[in-house]
Amino acid sequence: MSALYAIGKMTVAPLTRLFWRPKISGLDNIPKTGPAILASNHQSVIDSVMMGAITPRNVYFLAKNQYFEAPGLKGTMMRHIMYGLNQIPVDRSGGRASLMALDAALPVLRDGHVLGIFPEGTRSVDGRLYRGRPGVAKLALDAPAPIIPIGLLGFDKVQPVGASMPKLGPSVEVRIGEPLDLSQWQGGEIDSRGLREVTLKLMNAIQQLTGQEYVGRYAPKRPDQVAAATAGSADSAE
Repeated sequence: MSALYAIGKMTVAPLTRLFWRPKISGLDNIPKTGPAILASNHQSVIDSVMMGAITPRNVYFLAKNQYFEAPGLKGTMMRHIMYGLNQIPVDRSGGRASLMALDAALPVLRDGHVLGIFPEGTRSVDGRLYRGRPGVAKLALDAPAPIIPIGLLGFDKVQPVGASMPKLGPSVEVRIGEPLDLSQWQGGEIDSRGLREVTLKLMNAIQQLTGQEYVGRYAPKRPDQVAAATAGSADSAE
């Protein structure tokens, strides 16, 4: 555990639990040792903070690679902070690039750590649960590591998409499901169809925990993501 992450565990985690007093169920479903993937729905930027706060173990998360690529002294400081907080850079541009970039998380799992991930790939803009991306399934089978579905409830009221600061007061709940049974896909090569089957099984498990309406397509990009992509295209053109 890095010094920065340890400080966060001792300070930010207790404050997070104090401010929102989350109702937690199923914590025993997270294994006490060995690799595991915590796969959750995604409603707010505070989701990863809460997952790290309520989990006794050291949790790694995926972060978009732009946070690690800024130039100069500021960029260097940001990289050190991100790595110190157990953030793993990953290409979120979509398609095969994103799928292959998840291989950066494999060493974390193979070293016996816990990885937190949001299979929808981005926050839901309307509270519905969107189609999961297959990277989670690929990681689980390549590592191998169990997938533990997690349902976060009420976090969209704490910090809705577009809000700059979280609100105190809304009640929140964290429901941790039992590890998925992946035995029928283990022990051999898995094709894209198998990855889709595992992903659908995961999203069904999350939906049962949250009660969200399920949408069988990928989550739409948020306005800020569209603006960032447009700016990136303009920079490339220059």
